[in-house]
Amino acid sequence: MPQSDSSDVIVVGAGVVGAACAHYAARAGLSVTVIDRGPVAGGTTGAGEGNLLVSDKEPGPELELALVSTLLWRELTDALPAAVEYEAKGGLVVAADAAGADALRAFAARQAAAGVTALDVPADRLRDLEPHLAPGLAGGVHYPQDAQVQPALAAAHLLRAAGGRVRVRTGEPVTAVLTGPGGAVRGVRTPAGAVHAPYLVNAAGTWGGDVARLAGARLPVLPRRGFVLVTEPLPRVVRHKVYAADYVTDVASGSAALQTSAVVEGTPAGPVLIGASRERVGFDRTLSTEALRRLAAGATALFPVLRTVRATRTYAGFRPYLPDHLPAIGPDPHVPGLLHACGHEGAGIGLAPATGALIAALLTGDRPPVDPGPFTPGRFAGVTA
Repeated sequence: MPQSDSSDVIVVGAGVVGAACAHYAARAGLSVTVIDRGPVAGGTTGAGEGNLLVSDKEPGPELELALVSTLLWRELTDALPAAVEYEAKGGLVVAADAAGADALRAFAARQAAAGVTALDVPADRLRDLEPHLAPGLAGGVHYPQDAQVQPALAAAHLLRAAGGRVRVRTGEPVTAVLTGPGGAVRGVRTPAGAVHAPYLVNAAGTWGGDVARLAGARLPVLPRRGFVLVTEPLPRVVRHKVYAADYVTDVASGSAALQTSAVVEGTPAGPVLIGASRERVGFDRTLSTEALRRLAAGATALFPVLRTVRATRTYAGFRPYLPDHLPAIGPDPHVPGLLHACGHEGAGIGLAPATGALIAALLTGDRPPVDPGPFTPGRFAGVTA
C-alpha cells in the first residue's frame, strides 16, 4: 500500500556517510528518514576495508576533515557496540629504496606540521613493528592515528544509535525529487509513495550524480573500481595497516588506467585483506585477473609469509570519484534544500563522522567542525561527469 511520510531531513544513501549524516542530524534534534534502494551498507561501504586513515593525506582540507573524524570515531566507538571492531592499530608506510624513504620522510614532515603524528622508522627497526616484513626495505613511517572499523557494522550501529529520530527505509529506489516554488526541495518519491521534507541530503556515493540529476542538479561523480583479496583466517601475521609509499601517489592520481599498490592488513577475525587497485571502467564488475595478480604480487613482496596462504575470495567495489579528489559536502548552489555528501572516493569510511557533523551544522546553523568552503559543491559549476 502506498505510504506518505514526513520528516525534517531525507538522507538518500544508507552507507556509512549517509548513516553519519543521519546520526548527527538526529543528535542535533532533527527527524530523519534514510532511504536506500538496497540494504544498509549495500554499496561502496560494504565493499570497503574500513580504513580510518590520516597517513595517506596531503596537508589541506581533506586531512583537516580526517583529523576531526579521527577524534569523532574515538568518541563514537566509546558509545557503539564492540561489534563495530574499532581497532586503533596504526599504519606503517614503507619505502623500498633510499630515494623513496627520503620522499616518505619529507611527506611525513609536512603532515606533522599539520597535526599528524608521524614517527620515523629506520630500516633496522621495521621488524620491531612488523616481524614478517620482507628484508631489505629502506625505512618507513609509523602513523599511530590510523585505525580500522568493520564498515557495514559501523553504518548499521550509527543508524541504531541515533534512536527514534531516524527511520530507515531500504529496498526503495528514489524515483523522483519533489520540488515546490522556485525549485526548492519538498521531498522524494519512491515506489512505496512520497516522503516529504524541506531538506534532502544526497549521500548516494557513487550514484550521487544520479540523485543530483533527479533534483535538477549536476555533480560529476564517477565510479572508480577496486578489488580486495581476502585470505584464509590466520594468526595475527600483520599487525598494522601496511602499505607501500606509492599508494599515496595512486590515491591522488586521476588516471583512468589500472593502478595497483601494495596494501596489507590483518583483521580481528583472522583474514588478511589485500589491496589496493584503482581503475575507471564504469560499473563493470568483471573480475580482472591482472588486477588480482598484481595485488597478490605486491602483498607477497611485502610479506613473503603470505606466499603459501590461500586467498579464499575476492570482491569489487566502486569508489565515488570526483575530479579534484575532495568530497562534495554542503548545499547545492542551484536547488534550495538539496545538500550533497558524496564523492569521498576511498576515504568515505574514515571521513564519515566529520562529514555528518558538517552536514548537521549546515542544516541547523551551528558552528561547523571544519571550514566548509573547500568542499562546496558549487566548485563543479561547468564540469560534466
